[in-house]
This record gives sequence, C-alpha cells and structure tokens, in this order.
Amino acid sequence: MRIALAQMQSGIDPQKNAAVLVDAVGTAAAGGAAMLFTPEMSGLLDRDRARASAHIMFEEQDIVLSQVCEAAAEHGIWVSLGSLALKGGSEGRLVNRSFLIDSAGVVRARYDKMHLFDVDLPSGESWRESAAYAPGQATVVADSPVGRLGLSICYDLRFPALYAALSAAGATVLSVPAAFTAPTGRAHWHVLMRARAIENAAWVVAAAQTGQHEDGRTTYGHSLVVDPWGGVVLDMGEEPGVGFAEIDPARGDEVRTQIPVLQHRKAVPMARVIQ
Repeated sequence: MRIALAQMQSGIDPQKNAAVLVDAVGTAAAGGAAMLFTPEMSGLLDRDRARASAHIMFEEQDIVLSQVCEAAAEHGIWVSLGSLALKGGSEGRLVNRSFLIDSAGVVRARYDKMHLFDVDLPSGESWRESAAYAPGQATVVADSPVGRLGLSICYDLRFPALYAALSAAGATVLSVPAAFTAPTGRAHWHVLMRARAIENAAWVVAAAQTGQHEDGRTTYGHSLVVDPWGGVVLDMGEEPGVGFAEIDPARGDEVRTQIPVLQHRKAVPMARVIQ
C-alpha cells in the first residue's frame, strides 16, 4: 500500500496553507498513493494568539478543512489531515483536532489532542498549550485503506499508554502528525517514534512541520515512516515537500507472530512504595 506524507512549513495565512495542502493532495494522488498524511497545525501555525484568533473558526466554517475535503474528492484519495486549530473546546477554549477524510471528501473520524504541551525548554522556549486549548477526552481508531488507523497528535507521542490503548483496539498503523521543536526533535524524535512502533508491533506514520516559520519558531522536520520492527522506511530530512513510502500490512502480522507483545501485555497494578 503506497502512502504519501506532506512535510510542511505552515505559516500564519490559512489560505496559503490550504493551497499547499491542495497541491500536496494532487501530488500524492498522481504518485499513486492511496492516502496522504499531513502535519499537526497544517492550516495555521502562529504562536501570536491574538493575531491567530482572527483565522480560527468552528469546524463547519474552516476553509482549510473544506478545501482539503474537496481536493480529496476530486483526486479520489484519503487524507489524514494532521490537525487544525478550531473553536469549540470546553470553557471557551480551542481544540487541536485531527481529521480522517475519505476519497469522497467525507470526514470519517475526528480526534482532539489529549496531551497538551506545557513546558519550559533549556533553550529558553516556553509553551503553554493548555492556556488556549482544551484536551481531548477520547481515543480514536478508524478503518482506512492502510488498515485500522490509530489517531494521535505530536506531544501524545510521549505517553505510551495511549498507543497501547490504540493497538488494543486493533490499530495496525499509528498516525503521529507533529510540529516538534528543533531541540526536542534532535533529542527524542527518532527514538520515540521507533519505540512506539516496536512496543505496539505497528506501523508509525509521522508527517511533520519543518524549518523556520513566519511566527518565529523552528520545527524539526524529519517526517518518518517506521515499520513494526522499528526500521525507518522513510525519513524526509528538513526540506518541505511530499514523500512516498510503501506500507505492507503483512509485516505487522509477521512481527506480532515473532514477538507477540500484544498477547503478552498485561494490566499493570500501581507499584507499592516500600520505605
């Protein structure tokens, strides 16, 4: 099964980002891909929340979502739209929402990012996603052309219990769209992606933001496809563009037969503290 990944350098203008996405849909379809994966915050990447607020809409009003759905239908290709910033969260906050769109342009599944990035990095970068975004409350697995797909977003990657829940629900492919910072990417990106693949005997597909963005941030890039044994099938480096990879569903079956981690997984009781 051939897939495509769009590695993006999204900016502060949703219409420009939508144009890049629509072009990527066409490129993916022309390249024979059954499905395109895009990064976190594909439609808008702007750390200036006052400026960004003018462009953030409710789902039914979002121009990026509507244009990607139209492009998917035009080209007959599925799209895992990494995420969009949208209104509609609890207590008046926003949501960071991922979409699975079928080849007729219909939204098949939605997932709101559960784990929010509230950190102070040694580089001096400080992020407080919870100040603007409400966390998601549910895990999501959906059928797709590449198999049963488990949805997640960026910082979720650091919480293996989420992926255990997705694989327990039958996910054989894990989608991890991201806008990883450059410092954390250099330190942790590859090792965490490979670990999630190995732990769950599942394919991992991680479309990423890359480079220097209009809002001043720098993201790590290196969109990845990792096989269930932990081998890197695709690493897109740092340049924006569309990359292709082959996913073999039989590979996951082979790995789960060799090392049946899903069968052996147990509910782990809380540790007793002995003082």
